[in-house]
Amino acid sequence: MSSSAGQEARPTGGPGRRRVLGAFAAAAALAAVPTSAVANTAPISRSPVPAGPRAAGRPLYLGTYTSQQGGGTGVGLATYDGTTGAVTAGGTLTGVANPSYLAVHPDGTTLYAVDEQQDGAVTAIALPTDGGSPSVLGSRSAGGAGPTHLSVHPSGRWLLSADYTSGSVAVHPIDTTGALGEATDVVQHSAPAPGPGQDGPHAHQIVTSPDGGHVLAVDLGNDTVYTYRLDESAGTLSQVSYATLRPGAGPRHLTFHPSGAYAYLANELDNTVVVCGYDPQSGELTPGEPQSTGAGGAGSSFPAELLVTADGAFAYLANRGHNSLTRYAVEADGAELRLLDTVPVGGDYPRQIAFSPDGGLLFAANQNSGTVTVFHVDLATGELASAGDPFPSPVAVCALPL
Repeated sequence: MSSSAGQEARPTGGPGRRRVLGAFAAAAALAAVPTSAVANTAPISRSPVPAGPRAAGRPLYLGTYTSQQGGGTGVGLATYDGTTGAVTAGGTLTGVANPSYLAVHPDGTTLYAVDEQQDGAVTAIALPTDGGSPSVLGSRSAGGAGPTHLSVHPSGRWLLSADYTSGSVAVHPIDTTGALGEATDVVQHSAPAPGPGQDGPHAHQIVTSPDGGHVLAVDLGNDTVYTYRLDESAGTLSQVSYATLRPGAGPRHLTFHPSGAYAYLANELDNTVVVCGYDPQSGELTPGEPQSTGAGGAGSSFPAELLVTADGAFAYLANRGHNSLTRYAVEADGAELRLLDTVPVGGDYPRQIAFSPDGGLLFAANQNSGTVTVFHVDLATGELASAGDPFPSPVAVCALPL
């Protein structure tokens, strides 16, 4: 049966998502550290972590499954050289269960992780500003099962998360220390009906539009992208529209063109990419025609994550079954993607990809090989060139370079 992240039919190398969740449910639950909810009336202002995107010793945080055989024991800590791309191990932050996706606060002082388990949670981690070590601030219930994605609202006051197994999305307040309060809203996806072969909704991603006016949630089980408005005083979501993909598409990951007028959607199950028009006023998303990922037919590639360069000139797609990265030229001011080539990722099952802050490096987390591969990005042509040998990281499912 096909579905998301670790559950779909794919090359061997570890249990699927349901086995991961079941195994962890049988183990001891992660103890939640109390944090306090806050009144969110203004954007949070904290001293940012000093940035030096081309310097050596930049932080790199790594997500894994702690409940999977051969997995990690928490959030992996490493550094990378912003010029060469070389990665150096730095230990592990324990106390976070199944941190399979990571996101950072806009001011760079707090890291957030999903705890992908049956009783899902989200965890806040204070990042060092003076050469110290990260520390866990606390965890909160995600309000659903199997959280697989999270993001921070541009205001810095709200954490948004998507629960894959239960098909729900949630909002948590962020206080002035970066800690999380209890969820202010949990929205359960229901209509439309699940797609072919699906047992219900499976929320896979939740992001804010570039203009900040809407929150979009991608649901693989319903072949749907939901658009919400976020009440920034109450922390509640109100649905304003939804867009449906063709049955069985299995939408997984969406990313916006910098203009905010278009978004690109990776469909996991039918192995396609779709260019979508986006109306910032209404929040309406209009999917176009599916197009090739350059990585074989449906049911064989399982495209994962899309990135777009800061100048909007190129887009990249991770193909898990094909073990490749596809490069597209972005044309017509964002309205078109033209497939240029695919290159081997240098690992097995690239689950997630991310740019360094200056866009000069691309990191790929390869789940089955337990490695992170790094590429130099030619900012003029978009071409990718390997930055060296893969970096070993147990069941690498997320790489977040800062």
